[in-house]
Amino acid sequence: MSNTEDKALSEAELQELVAASDTGARSPKGSVGLMIAAVALIWSVFQVLLASPVAPYILPGDLINNSRQIHLAFAIFLAAMAYPLFKSSPRDHIPWYDWVLGIGGAFLAMYGYFMYDKIVANGGLADQTDAYVALAGLAFLFIAAYRTLGPVMVALAIVFLFYVFFGSSEVVPDQIRWAGASLRKAMSHMWITSEGVFGIALGVSTKFVFLFVLFGALLDRAGAGNYFIKMAFGALGHLRGGPAKAAVVGSAATGLISGSSIANVVTTGTFTIPLMKRVGFSAEKAGSVEVASSVNGQIMPPVMGAAAFLMVEYVGISYVEVITHAFLPAIISYIALVYIVHLEAVKNRMPTIGNKVVSMGKTIGGMFLFFAGFAGLCYATQYPVGWIVSLFPAGSGWVLSILLFAIYIALIYLAAQVPDLEPDDPNAEVVELPDVAKIYKSGLYYLLPIIVLVYFLMIERKSPGLSAFWATFLLFGILLTQKSLKAFFRGEDSPAARLRDGVVDLVEGMIDGARNMIGIGLATATAGIIVGTVSLTGIGQVMADFVEFLSGGNLILMLVFVAILSLILGMGLPTTANYIVVSSLMVSVVVELGAQSGLVVPLIAVHLFVFYFGIMADVTPPVGLASFAAAAVSGGDAIRTGFTAFFYSLRTVALPFVFIFNTDLLLIDVTLTQGIMVFIVSTIGILVFTAGTMGFFLTKSRIWETVALLVIAFALFRPGFFMNQIQPPFTQIAPAGVEQAIGDAEPGDTLRMVISGPDFDTLEVKDLTVVVEVPDAETGAARLEASGIMLMPEGEVMRIDEPMFGTPLSDKLSTFDFYGDDPVQIAAVQAPSDQMPKELIFIPALLLLGLIAFVQSRRAKDEDPIEGVVA
Repeated sequence: MSNTEDKALSEAELQELVAASDTGARSPKGSVGLMIAAVALIWSVFQVLLASPVAPYILPGDLINNSRQIHLAFAIFLAAMAYPLFKSSPRDHIPWYDWVLGIGGAFLAMYGYFMYDKIVANGGLADQTDAYVALAGLAFLFIAAYRTLGPVMVALAIVFLFYVFFGSSEVVPDQIRWAGASLRKAMSHMWITSEGVFGIALGVSTKFVFLFVLFGALLDRAGAGNYFIKMAFGALGHLRGGPAKAAVVGSAATGLISGSSIANVVTTGTFTIPLMKRVGFSAEKAGSVEVASSVNGQIMPPVMGAAAFLMVEYVGISYVEVITHAFLPAIISYIALVYIVHLEAVKNRMPTIGNKVVSMGKTIGGMFLFFAGFAGLCYATQYPVGWIVSLFPAGSGWVLSILLFAIYIALIYLAAQVPDLEPDDPNAEVVELPDVAKIYKSGLYYLLPIIVLVYFLMIERKSPGLSAFWATFLLFGILLTQKSLKAFFRGEDSPAARLRDGVVDLVEGMIDGARNMIGIGLATATAGIIVGTVSLTGIGQVMADFVEFLSGGNLILMLVFVAILSLILGMGLPTTANYIVVSSLMVSVVVELGAQSGLVVPLIAVHLFVFYFGIMADVTPPVGLASFAAAAVSGGDAIRTGFTAFFYSLRTVALPFVFIFNTDLLLIDVTLTQGIMVFIVSTIGILVFTAGTMGFFLTKSRIWETVALLVIAFALFRPGFFMNQIQPPFTQIAPAGVEQAIGDAEPGDTLRMVISGPDFDTLEVKDLTVVVEVPDAETGAARLEASGIMLMPEGEVMRIDEPMFGTPLSDKLSTFDFYGDDPVQIAAVQAPSDQMPKELIFIPALLLLGLIAFVQSRRAKDEDPIEGVVA
């Protein structure tokens, strides 16, 4: 047996690894174990009821109002029960100190619920008792977070807390010193009000994230994970490097139902990694492919990582808009990863598995038709639903429920015609590839909850919490009945007895969902301390000035700095906590610096930028947990696996820089036709970028070809850069002509104005670029006033007064000091010019790509051709 095989962990050890990270490494037996399971089950039931439409009727109002406190109480108690505090702590029973920490922490988290009337009477300000209780609560929270998240998150929160208390000290440099806060004021902010621990992040965890994590746990318990993996292997396993391609697609599918990169790696990796090694991938490369594809599951709509739900609150847009903007980068990122493993397979002349012969064209076409058909089905659902609602306005809910039940019965009948899917043994001497034509029937009903989720999210535009509730509610029915219905349709004895198995599956799924939420709940609560510090002390502005100083006002350097900060924090923080910390400190800085540089950066683009680098937390060495999990499966070196996975994830690193400067990738302000064009071109662009970074296209690339491929990719992703060098995008207008320019423009057109004036905080003169949408008013003066610009000309200086509250520019210009000695003025006006379409740049880029393809194809024939290469 080889060394790598000796180092690979057993199935039991892998499950222990996942448990230690995601659900807790301690599993006591007997009555204590039953008690922990009961508490987890009660937590899930409470969260389901809280998300349900009947919550206001069956739950007391004070429970609903204090749901964040209850959410945190469950998380702290279960953390003390499930996660050992020390390495030497017992795994089979709970020591006395963990009972104290669990019950005490839960009580302190519920303090706001118990003392609700008193806190309201005090106007939310803590008295001396409240302050000491809050201080104790923070200590218990830190201990719980240390168990589940490790020391880095706790250390970071303590540093920020120290700044709150001692930031006014004379030993603190003047640049970051602040006025300071008393113990009562600080504890009010951090524990009593909804600004700190019980802030937006914990609220999102309570309202949205729990239901989606529970949805994933139940879908996995129902058997969907194994079904998706089997389908991916049946479709792709026969291709060159097929196991790796199947790992990518299978991980994308299981990423929908698993909020954990580590669980995803182990779930799919235990089958895919041995098969990848079998066809020629090294242990490190096999693990890296699994890591890269599993981690990217968090950016794949419609069910993204927990941080995506935080964006809804932080950016102030709906979840539908978030997943719309995230859709294209996620899709092309996965396409690129499939291409990476294809190039690896071609370069190393890897064999295929099985004896099935199907062309790659047919396979790609079939997969495209499946996903397009699924998307079309989700979209088309609205039409029969609309007809039923119009025919039965009063009882449409019951009619739709009966119809859905009938469809479910029909799909279960189909599934009963084929054997249940059993996990395959990847180490078997002969690997039999699943036959998609035979197995697809066995799990079509798994798509029903996903269709329901997408329907409520995208068509009905319901809240993420309510959408997840209805999808989860359907899963309850599936888990309870699938085994007994299959037994009935197969004519087996006593199908009703299988109902008990369904109840067990449902209860275990709900317990799994609750235990998966412990770490997320504590991460959002602990990160709330950092967010609270920023809002209490104003350290965010200080950080902004510091980062701006470091970057020299250069937006690219600023983005690199933010990316590095995310990667450094990612070495010790989970994805969600990393996103909260970096977004609260850096997002506004990037937006403001972009505006000062003349680039209007949409807020969602910067949040997605931070999110993308946040998900690299599970990849980056030396502490990338997903890389460690993959190495444990493959028996490879964890650090080398992490570095290789980071190299494979370069497209995930490059894409955020691209969509900051080309928001077409986020489908912002594009038509359907433009969206299709952007998808086609960006797909070609990411494939060319991948070929460039891999040093292989149709054959091994020469240096000039690699450079040319990277330039082509840049041109396809950012055609505006080259077109702007040929033809300026804006016509410059003198500030004195602003009134005439806005008067001549058509309503709905946009003008860019550079506003110059003293900063409200520093009094230093700064420039800010704002986009003004021309309102529908009679004269230029009226249009300026409607936009919020009050002109006060002083000779050639177009001085402006503070905008009226509620006007379009009132928030954007709130950072200026309008009452200082230096005027706030319009420094420049830019109107869009009649520039040629930037898409013309695609023509020379594609011609150059064709030239490289021609040169390489000629060389590939001369250099011992590899049969079957399709690039």
